[in-house]
Amino acid sequence: MDGRRKRRGAIWAGVAVGAVVVSGVGLWATDSPPFRDSYCWGAWQQDSGPDFLGEKGLAKSGSERKATESAPPSAGRHLARCTVTVQSTVPDDDSDESLTFQEQVTAEYGPVPSGAEDRRAWIARHFDGSGTRLPDGLDGLVSPDRAMLVLPRACDVDGRPSAVTIRSGSTGDGHLGKLTMPFTIGTRSEVTRMLVDLANTGMGKAGCAPAEPLRTTSPVVTIPEDAERAMHPLCRIPGVTVESGKDSEYRQQVGVVDGRLQTCSVAWRARGVPDEPAAQYVMTSEPRLAALFDGLPEGAAEGLARTECKGRRTVFYGHLGTALKGAGEPDDRTVFERFTESVGRRIGCGSGEGA
Repeated sequence: MDGRRKRRGAIWAGVAVGAVVVSGVGLWATDSPPFRDSYCWGAWQQDSGPDFLGEKGLAKSGSERKATESAPPSAGRHLARCTVTVQSTVPDDDSDESLTFQEQVTAEYGPVPSGAEDRRAWIARHFDGSGTRLPDGLDGLVSPDRAMLVLPRACDVDGRPSAVTIRSGSTGDGHLGKLTMPFTIGTRSEVTRMLVDLANTGMGKAGCAPAEPLRTTSPVVTIPEDAERAMHPLCRIPGVTVESGKDSEYRQQVGVVDGRLQTCSVAWRARGVPDEPAAQYVMTSEPRLAALFDGLPEGAAEGLARTECKGRRTVFYGHLGTALKGAGEPDDRTVFERFTESVGRRIGCGSGEGA
């Protein structure tokens, strides 16, 4: 009897081990946890969104995906950064050395910079005119190559709003040298999902998550128009003129234009070189977006005006980067004042309120 029990026990043990092995194979075959790769503190998983995170992102020869990430955000660690990179190599018909291509997506969590110049650079990157409003009342903008979401007030650090941002970059390195190329992460809806997943993960680790996680179910409905070469007038506002040179490669992008947000940006766009944020004009009366401008010096000469418009705190912002500083006609201050007056009139501030 004891021998039969031992044999039955061995048989059942073998079945159990086999079940575990089969289960593990099944998990691997369906790319389910725990075998699926995850990135950015677990916010994103392989095959969970755009092609960049899936098998199609590895379609080029010699492709591999890897991620580098800092320690995750926490109650005492307010800044965190993660980069997901896909690198590939292809033969070069004109050289014995292969061409190397690299596509990467960089995600950041943390408060906006405290210094004025760093803050302006942050604004230039993330208020690009290619951005569409996030749906469902989320505070931010999304493009196929970048996105920004301002987090709830509970996540503020030293009075500065915290945000999560996503930005793509791509380079090719061959016998002609390193070139920068445009790279689309995914559709606006796909990038929005990545952004919200990143925000919920980051807030959870930092201990400032709301009772209900952020979510979005509505489609992204507004698509900005393509960038334009012409800059006269800037932002399509009469009298807002910046002299950029007859044959320049500057492109202006008119973005969101509604009662609570207006964006317009200018960048130097030429093949093989990174976009240079050169000019930025913004109006916003969305409280969390307006808070991003807190701490910057105010005044027409500084390119920042705050006012109450129809009972809402409204911010007007204009900034010319190093390359275009002093190029406003007749001067930079007048260009900003004309922008403020025109937009203020459009949203119903009145001649005295919006200026």
